[in-house]
Amino acid sequence: MKTVFGEIKKLESVPSFSKHDRLVQGIINAIEEKVLVRDEMLPSLNEMIRELRFSRDTVVKGYQELINRGLVGSTRGRGYYVTNGNTGQTLQVALLMYNMDTFEEQFYRSFRAELGPNVHLNVFFHHGNIDVFDTILTQVKGKYGMYVVAPIPHPRTKALLEAIPRNRFLMVDRYEPIEGEFNHITQEFAKSSYSIFMELAPVIREFDEMIFYHSTDSLDPKEIVGAFRKFLKDSKIKGRIVPEFKPGTIEKGKVYFTLDNFAVFAMLKECKAKKLKPGKDLGILSHNDEPAKELIGITTYSADFSLMGKKAGEFVMRRDAVSETMPMVLWRRNTL
Repeated sequence: MKTVFGEIKKLESVPSFSKHDRLVQGIINAIEEKVLVRDEMLPSLNEMIRELRFSRDTVVKGYQELINRGLVGSTRGRGYYVTNGNTGQTLQVALLMYNMDTFEEQFYRSFRAELGPNVHLNVFFHHGNIDVFDTILTQVKGKYGMYVVAPIPHPRTKALLEAIPRNRFLMVDRYEPIEGEFNHITQEFAKSSYSIFMELAPVIREFDEMIFYHSTDSLDPKEIVGAFRKFLKDSKIKGRIVPEFKPGTIEKGKVYFTLDNFAVFAMLKECKAKKLKPGKDLGILSHNDEPAKELIGITTYSADFSLMGKKAGEFVMRRDAVSETMPMVLWRRNTL
């Protein structure tokens, strides 16, 4: 006679399956084989632990994933039971991002891969516009099992995020403080940028001046501006902030820093036209690494967006509490 324990134990021969995977897939297989039917009770936590010799943590997380998928429910005093005999039932996830820039696409691809085929993902873009951000969150409210949100630094953001149930919310990319505890996998810009600048100080001193292209109207993190000014003061390096890059202004002896990908490639084009060699005649530093910058040899510093996406996907599937700041990594290449 088939049992749920038997379905789980069958998967011991699958080398790529962890205990968590065996528990989840074994119960799914038991539902598909009608070993378990709708409203039937699952073995208790203690029964699972005793029969399978899995840890309590493994069983709890496995049951939680099945709850997230809409296959299992739980009530106090009753325990865990099958709520849906359709194992194709999908978890609905809303992902709200700035836009689909290259580095954000790295996040998306890694995030999507981690979710697997049984999760339905809808992607929305707010482009740094608080009204669009507000409209999207209003439209998707109550319709999804999980909300993964890259917030906008704005006075209205806090209230909008606090309206999302904490057990269905993950903040990614930029960190915006809200009341109480919440899950987040985000970046930190002030201390990390300052640290990167100081690490580069010896080579920056070989040039006459450092120019940071930054417009007050841009979506660039304002913390980087403060870090840049502090760096100039503490290192006694000459530098200034210029609102935008203008073609024809590239000069020998300068270090140029920008978060604008268009400006980076425009500068490289101008260097080629003026026969200036980046890394020797002038320096170029960019923020947010991506494959094209690696291929060309542009010095960058960046969080690992692929890893951020993977960690975000793991959270959605397993719901382990997370409060993580992704480290910034300096990638020294040809331009500085």
